[in-house]
Amino acid sequence: MTLRRAFRASILHCLADPGEANASSAIEYFDDGLLVVNNGLVEQLGPAAALLAGLSADVELIECRDKLIIPGLIDCHVHYPQIDMIASYGTQLLDWLERYAYPTECRFSDAQHAAEVAAYFADALLRNGTTTALVFATVHVESADAIFAAAEQRGMRLIAGKVLMDRNCPEQLRDGPDGGIEASRKLIDRWHGKGRLSYAITPRFAITSSNRQLQAAGELAAEFPDVYLQTHLAENAAEIDMVAKLFPKNRSYYDVYDRFGLSRARSVFAHCLNIDDADRQQLQRRGAAIAFCPGSNLFLGSGLFDLRSASNSRIRVGIGSDVGGGSSLNLLRTLSDAYKALQLNGQSLPGFRALYLATLGAAKALYLDDRIGNFASGKEADFIMLDSSSSPAVKRRLSQSTDVAEKFFALMTLGDDRAVAATYLMGRSVFTAGE
Repeated sequence: MTLRRAFRASILHCLADPGEANASSAIEYFDDGLLVVNNGLVEQLGPAAALLAGLSADVELIECRDKLIIPGLIDCHVHYPQIDMIASYGTQLLDWLERYAYPTECRFSDAQHAAEVAAYFADALLRNGTTTALVFATVHVESADAIFAAAEQRGMRLIAGKVLMDRNCPEQLRDGPDGGIEASRKLIDRWHGKGRLSYAITPRFAITSSNRQLQAAGELAAEFPDVYLQTHLAENAAEIDMVAKLFPKNRSYYDVYDRFGLSRARSVFAHCLNIDDADRQQLQRRGAAIAFCPGSNLFLGSGLFDLRSASNSRIRVGIGSDVGGGSSLNLLRTLSDAYKALQLNGQSLPGFRALYLATLGAAKALYLDDRIGNFASGKEADFIMLDSSSSPAVKRRLSQSTDVAEKFFALMTLGDDRAVAATYLMGRSVFTAGE
């Protein structure tokens, strides 16, 4: 049976990057808009006054005039096993991994524990308005199976992978270079392309993978060109120094990945705080993307991302919460952190550009902009409703806003999970505040 619904609300989305010089038409906003969804896909978008008269009798009209609809938010870098050690005292990266992250991840050999955490994590994403995410599991196959199963059950678009580590990590989290690759291949066969799921080959970072494992990961990536690859790059000064010692023949940290065939379309490198112009040029040539993770960069004191240089190099960039280094799954809070981090770096982040980084820009980073990221006709109808009265501070501030740009920036700066009134996946309600 055909299922058609029309949602009447204020509606905001990006048509292009508002940071581009010729981006006067990058934003589309309807103060009184109508989003028509047909069997999970966007059918029409426009002013309610123009579209309502043409609706057929089989369309269910959902009135939400006091809400702002935006596309579902997209998290380009997050560690689901670390949700239980979020907000652990912020030492520097390598010590933080040893003290908090690795001990927490050791528990995921237990399939029941992995399933319980994965279910909580998936629900938490939806509560926070995140409808698509690129997710690290642990080295355990059980952890990858668990997050894929949780996402499939909820109908989420999700990309994830089993972590690869075969050195410089606890023995319990170490897999052999061949065993980890073979396990990854089996997970690709089991999950990649199933429903809305995709697989990501996931070497944690260069420090924890031998040359042999990185070589094998590159060969696996070549074997499956439509599979993703995710890892960390140039996050922390001590990490960068260690990579230089482990790979003395490589020009840069990024060059390690590039030489092993790990930089290509659908590769996403988290952080990239300390890369140079040669790295950026090669990242752009390869079609790889950067996950900008301001929350964790501030929390762990890692440094400040240079968004201007990445944009000038025309590199694909999306936002990442990086929980548990980041302290919130809520991407409104992450965007607020992005604004502050860029201010410290002498750069700016207007609200509409922030919206782009968490929606259409993130979709482009993941090569999913033909399916998600805005409300173009035929795209999957993943969206959220934001509440302008979610807290006394938000309600009072937005009552003084003069236009939608000011309104969204204030909502981004002051908002949190309370601002998400509802989350929809392919036009289907999966979270409603208070229920």
